[in-house]
Amino acid sequence: LRDMERGAQRLTQAIVAGEKIGIISDYDVDGVSSAALMLRFLRAVGSDAHVYLPDRVTEGYGPSAKAVQALKEEGAQVLLTLDCGVMSHDPLAEAAALGLETIIVDHHQAGADLPQAHAVINPNRQDDVSGQGHLCAAGVVMILVAATNRLLREQGHYANGRAEPNMLQWLELVALATVCDVVPMRGLNRAYVTQGLKIMARRENLGLAALADVAGLKRRPDVYALGFMLGPRLNAAGRVGHADEALALLLATDKGDAANLARNLDDLNRKRQAIEMRAVDEAVAQTELSLGREKKPSIIVAAAEGWHPGVVGLVAARLKERFKLPAFALAINQKTGFAVGSGRSLNGVDLGQAVRAASDMGLLEKGGGHAMAAGLTIAISRLAELRQFFEERLSAQVEAARDDALLVDGALTVSAATLELIEMLEQAGPYGSAHPSPMFVFPAHRVVYADAAGTDHIRCTIASADGSRMKAIAFRAMGTDLGELLLSERQFPLHIAGRLVADEWGAKRVPSLQIEDAAPVK
Repeated sequence: LRDMERGAQRLTQAIVAGEKIGIISDYDVDGVSSAALMLRFLRAVGSDAHVYLPDRVTEGYGPSAKAVQALKEEGAQVLLTLDCGVMSHDPLAEAAALGLETIIVDHHQAGADLPQAHAVINPNRQDDVSGQGHLCAAGVVMILVAATNRLLREQGHYANGRAEPNMLQWLELVALATVCDVVPMRGLNRAYVTQGLKIMARRENLGLAALADVAGLKRRPDVYALGFMLGPRLNAAGRVGHADEALALLLATDKGDAANLARNLDDLNRKRQAIEMRAVDEAVAQTELSLGREKKPSIIVAAAEGWHPGVVGLVAARLKERFKLPAFALAINQKTGFAVGSGRSLNGVDLGQAVRAASDMGLLEKGGGHAMAAGLTIAISRLAELRQFFEERLSAQVEAARDDALLVDGALTVSAATLELIEMLEQAGPYGSAHPSPMFVFPAHRVVYADAAGTDHIRCTIASADGSRMKAIAFRAMGTDLGELLLSERQFPLHIAGRLVADEWGAKRVPSLQIEDAAPVK
């Protein structure tokens, strides 16, 4: 990794000399986990740091002059930017002017010109040839921690009786960030998640243990638990509260404090769900109107006043899932004259590159991201230009990505979908982005029962010709073509595609199907 050794040397120097360290990190799970990992390491080796997590609503993403100034006033001499910074030219120029030496640790796509910094550690900078561009920020931070620890050992830092930290204990933080940031599940990421899940199962991190209890996680943690049970609750702090609460949970050393923080995050998550639901309903109505026009857009750009900036990324994800198109959702602020939003993409459509191109041509106030997700700030008066820019730049990519064919890995009947098969498939995990669990089709099966589960999902029972039955669920299918098909009269056979999972009922594991799609037998 370019600048890794240079960054590790400067961090080692700061630790040995007792220099004050400041950290600016992102407010999502990757950013907060990165900050928690770095803080745990620094404290373990006799150092510490002041952490500044920006407010999503009032400050937005990444370093700012305000954040830099605040850390300088705390006495910081060295600045670490974690999961941010690679596009923050002006704030980091301000940091340099104040005498701060900056080490950027990021994974977002970088431009040709890098900010002023002592080291820019980012596998996605254009001159990096490490091949580690799939890592999330916490994954890069873990390597920096390992490199710094090696230098400390070589310099005799542990020769005076100080215990060398067991860095493997922090892999649960890296696993959490890797899953929640939806980076490709390949290479080092597979090792991070595999080992991190084992460590998380020990429940040694009091905060994560308390959060698992609040979330109702009664089994060993797995990728699903990280992505859909723990992650949303941690993210809720940065979305509708303040990310400091999530960081405090990950650093908790008292069971009572951890339990209180976990309950607060659970409450924030419920609040987030209500806010998100209202915005999604409005965005869907707005999108259906735009898709009803004669010239249908290739990319959705929904924008409205009153949407909470903390949920626009989730709204974009819902739009993408529902309409099978890349989607942006932007919160309009008439007082500032700007719209702030996030986008979510389809495989094969590089949003980060498109946003960076829009930024380079002066269309955006700021913007960045990676292939599957991006964020931006734009003047309200230029929203029409943005839609046109995306349409011209991405329409061909979208057309190629929207293949009507669903590729499957095999065909099964219900009687063949055994627990033994599922357990064998689990050995090829962990699964995730770029390494999905196998997709199976169940040909000519019938839906013998279906009803709503919550407000978005549909649970059902499918049966094969021999009468064998299996429970199934279609997430977020309510109101979609798939949902209408599953809830229909059920008098005709369907080809049903999905992924096998094991549902747990007490000590018993039962095969179940997560439905991805279905089509009538012709």
